[in-house]
Amino acid sequence: MLKYQNNNSALENRFIEYVKIDTQSDPASSSIPSTDKQKNLGRVLVAQLLEIGIADAHLDEYGYVYATIPSNSEKNVPVICFCSHMDTSPDCSGKDVKPIIHTNYQGEDLVLPDDHSVVLKMTEHPDLKAQIGNDIITASGITLLGADNKAGLAEIMEAAAFLVQHPELKHGTIKILFTPDEEIGRGVDKADLKKLGADFAYTIDGETCGSIEDETFSADGAVLTIHGISSHPGFAKGKMQSAIKILGDVISALPKDRLTPEATANKEGFLHPVSVQGSVEQAEAQFIIRDFDDDLLAEHGRTLESLIKQVMTAYPGASYELKIKAQYRNMKKVLDQYPQVLEYGVLAIERAGIPVKKQSIRGGTDGSRLSLMGLPCPNIFAGEHAFHGRQEWASVQDMEKAVQTIVNLAQIWEEKTN
Repeated sequence: MLKYQNNNSALENRFIEYVKIDTQSDPASSSIPSTDKQKNLGRVLVAQLLEIGIADAHLDEYGYVYATIPSNSEKNVPVICFCSHMDTSPDCSGKDVKPIIHTNYQGEDLVLPDDHSVVLKMTEHPDLKAQIGNDIITASGITLLGADNKAGLAEIMEAAAFLVQHPELKHGTIKILFTPDEEIGRGVDKADLKKLGADFAYTIDGETCGSIEDETFSADGAVLTIHGISSHPGFAKGKMQSAIKILGDVISALPKDRLTPEATANKEGFLHPVSVQGSVEQAEAQFIIRDFDDDLLAEHGRTLESLIKQVMTAYPGASYELKIKAQYRNMKKVLDQYPQVLEYGVLAIERAGIPVKKQSIRGGTDGSRLSLMGLPCPNIFAGEHAFHGRQEWASVQDMEKAVQTIVNLAQIWEEKTN
């Protein structure tokens, strides 16, 4: 079996180039994509795809990159898509990222140079135990790295180049989709699945080497607006009802030992305030609501409203609005109808010579929504860790394994087709 070779450090060079491009998405923006700078990376990716020899690569008006590697098989192989997202999280700066390669990691604490308080310790990052002798990439301590999901971008790009360079590797038609705004839940809002023309897909957006995920959270977003009563503070007695303080009471009333990210694990859901803004007259909070079970998800929304109503009884002159909107749903119900998608993913990882870790993910990927839109799409590891923060890191060797897994998948779908 021909294996991918990371010649001249091509993989990490791609990755480092991508993370230096600021692509942070913005949940407060109503534009598509939410930040135009995401298109800067899209243009780079298109130019590189064209250079590889993929003639139809293009960036559309909404910031999506589409490309096709034509089939070289005589069989009628299902069309497979590989997907990653271009944006980075709004939770931490992605501007002026300075990636650092820590070669031949030996288990030591990694003290990041631009902020010595940011330290990667094996005791806090247990996946580092499997990285002895490997090359670890971090940022410098003042930004996130952007491995989520630029590791996936680099891996798909390397796999595409490898398949084009080796026509002796038989495969069906391969589609590539790079999306904006995944981090703010809009990653496939404008994805044109008819144009994409894929039968099945895989997002390359997972964490631990060897992991494949067929189950994600179901997710809702909620916006709570409190309308208070403003008054001159010198004459406010008996009149003012501060929206800021009311909102503070709501947040304080949230459960602290359950239904919160810091107190839940495995398949336990939660309610989580992610941003707050406001004045005496009006204040607003945004929440994310998560659970693997759709009925429990709806129950968490009702719990939130019940808490709000209870708090509001102390403020008879104030009022509130709560808007809950679906973001994505657990993809397992769809994927269970197409067992070969997961089966071939497991086989591809095994052929890369690594243990398979089939699991659920306490998060979501574009695959969640793509699956519900009719494109079954599990999630495969990209080797990204501690994402959305300044301790984010990736392993070059794990990324190499991800490239080989993608190449294996392309071949397995061709082999398994009669």
